[in-house]
Amino acid sequence: MTNEEEIKIINNMSREEMCHLWRFAPAGHKYFQRGNELSEIFEKRFKELGGFSPEISKSIGWEK
Repeated sequence: MTNEEEIKIINNMSREEMCHLWRFAPAGHKYFQRGNELSEIFEKRFKELGGFSPEISKSIGWEK
């Protein structure tokens, strides 16, 4: 998948989807590797949407 396709996916994710990925992504997931374009785009959008809230945290839980 190209970076452009990945960016489109990130930009279409809901806040809850982003929180879920943040919590349950496997170690080394490309959206969370510091210093790459995708991680910067993910982080910016996540912050714009408001990041985690107690309500979202409770709704997604801790088990996959």
